[in-house]
Amino acid sequence: MSTDAFLQRFGAPGTPQPDPVAAAQSAMRNALPKRFYETASVLERDGLFHVALDGRTALTPARNPLAITSRPVAEALAAEWQAQGERIDPAVMPLTRLVNSALDGVSDQHEAVRAEIVRYAGSDALCYRASEPDNLVERQHSVWGPIIADAEAALGARFTLAEGVMFAKQPAELLAAVARRVAHLAAPLALAGAHNVMTLSGSTILMLALADARLDEEQAWTAAHLDEDYQIEIWGQDEEAAERRTIRRQEFAAAVLLLQHG
Repeated sequence: MSTDAFLQRFGAPGTPQPDPVAAAQSAMRNALPKRFYETASVLERDGLFHVALDGRTALTPARNPLAITSRPVAEALAAEWQAQGERIDPAVMPLTRLVNSALDGVSDQHEAVRAEIVRYAGSDALCYRASEPDNLVERQHSVWGPIIADAEAALGARFTLAEGVMFAKQPAELLAAVARRVAHLAAPLALAGAHNVMTLSGSTILMLALADARLDEEQAWTAAHLDEDYQIEIWGQDEEAAERRTIRRQEFAAAVLLLQHG
């Protein structure tokens, strides 16, 4: 199977990327294609870093060259392709799927993606706090409190916090400050990474903390899953849920890489 045929089979321009669990399930249902190349590498050409399979630039589903301005991202992409075994499994290629989406979809929808990130800030998960039990309340306060304080200092505006699930409208000046910061995210790669970080974490606040290097990847992941981890401590976690979380973690790492190096 050629590079073009493989990429066309697992994606189409203008269609949303499948979520990690759906991608894994689809990969298990369908016969995976055989590996058709020996070596995946990075070639620098015309100011871009090309992901090359046996020396030939790979193409996205929309037949755009898989070529970007970031060497770290290109090297990580090539590593995904090189790590494939006898069969090529898109379920374990989260960065390739995300970059394809960025090059084929985000590239002509910059403003719509930025606007969605700002809208997300209007209902950020970190702004909704538990009223009980006391140890969860304290954990949210101690972990999320400093993150929000840092975000407010960086933005020059305050978030509105609420208990429970009752909607709390964020101030217009806060959303305007978020919009100004989001306007500086480089498109399409960093912007695509920002969007995925936001959706996987439920938080624009955490995404901005990663973009500004106020948190590292593991700190942001832990903060995003504070409530989930609390429930796991009490009730445990079944094998299927653990597998889904592992897939989300891999997706998150790919998104952070794009956000910070795209």
